Amino acid sequence: MTRLPRRTLTATALPAVIAIAAAMMLAGCTPTEPVDPAPVASDTTALEPGATTAPSEDAPAAPQEPAAPAVFVPDGNAAANLPIFTQTVQSIWASDSKDQGRAYIDALVGVGFDKAAMQVTADRTTIGDQAESIQFSVVFAGECLIGQVGPATGEPHTVVAPVLSTGACLVGGTRPIDW
Repeated sequence: MTRLPRRTLTATALPAVIAIAAAMMLAGCTPTEPVDPAPVASDTTALEPGATTAPSEDAPAAPQEPAAPAVFVPDGNAAANLPIFTQTVQSIWASDSKDQGRAYIDALVGVGFDKAAMQVTADRTTIGDQAESIQFSVVFAGECLIGQVGPATGEPHTVVAPVLSTGACLVGGTRPIDW
């Protein structure tokens, strides 16, 4: 009886064998026929059997109404005022003043926020370059509305966050709002 030489898998062949085995096992897990999702009815109309909710390509898209402008809610909480905070920040970001912290503070005061409850970081570095980001905040109804803009952030970011134990919203150095 002749013995054949014993072969072993090399370190480079073993991952390929495992991948092929895994693919073969997973191949049995997929359905052989496509499954049509059940049509979903809206709250006001029922669908006929076989109907779908997708608009036809020939039908014009329903016009979308523009979002109502946000408003300042003086008796509301921070979450209720996040929309006006965000809208204000986005309007300055879209302007020529987007790299000036003062512009954000002035605009927020203009919609109703209290300047005395605000903080803002410097918009210039200590050597005079544009800051990578500017942060600003306002304490409102016991919470913080915080915004961040700048080249390092891409689009503006706004959030509601808890007030820090210091009573402020921003950590680190901020500049005086003395205008």
